[in-house]
Amino acid sequence: MIFAAGFGTRMGPLTMDCPKPLVPVAGRPMVDFALDLIADFPAERVVANAHYLADQIQDYLEPKGVLISHEFPNILDTGGGLRRALPLIDSDTVVTINPDVIWRGPNPLNMVAEAWDPDKMDALLLCIPKDQTIGRIGPGDFTLSDGGRPTRGGSMVYGGVQIIKTSTVKDIAEDVFSLNLVWDKLNHDNRLYCAQYPGKWCDVGRAESIPLAENLIATDV
Repeated sequence: MIFAAGFGTRMGPLTMDCPKPLVPVAGRPMVDFALDLIADFPAERVVANAHYLADQIQDYLEPKGVLISHEFPNILDTGGGLRRALPLIDSDTVVTINPDVIWRGPNPLNMVAEAWDPDKMDALLLCIPKDQTIGRIGPGDFTLSDGGRPTRGGSMVYGGVQIIKTSTVKDIAEDVFSLNLVWDKLNHDNRLYCAQYPGKWCDVGRAESIPLAENLIATDV
């Protein structure tokens, strides 16, 4: 699942008439870089959610075989958006990806799939050491134990790729909720894990990060 419903307000004027996933990076809509990773991953189906300028998202992604989960009238945040998309996902587990980042190194989707252990995990997040990130503003998200169990706060940055059991979002009372709520519940039950990404990663959430991402794309790692 591609999270493509957001307003992209940190992009400023670039997203006044264009949804953030379609903002050009290195001459391509930035969602194309997520699609490249998905093309190298054995996904049975691909779903994207859409809310802001949803017609543009649909017109671009549907011809590429992506199913669209519309969030209307309200945007539902990551957790609510994932739950809305479950009929289209039609699976016990799903890999999610944020389209506003650039990865340089191994395919992150393959990494979480290879590290996934459903007997002990309900969600597995892919994280990057902050000194391997570009364009990241603010502190990290987690500290990881040797076994991959996270605690909040630290120098590890969640990279926007995870594998998660779809049952984890089914019983949340709220309609609009973040996956952070789900992660905290799973962490309390010792069912949340993280894996560490060995390559580079660029946050393209702001307009000023686009040249940084383009430089990373052009750099051999």
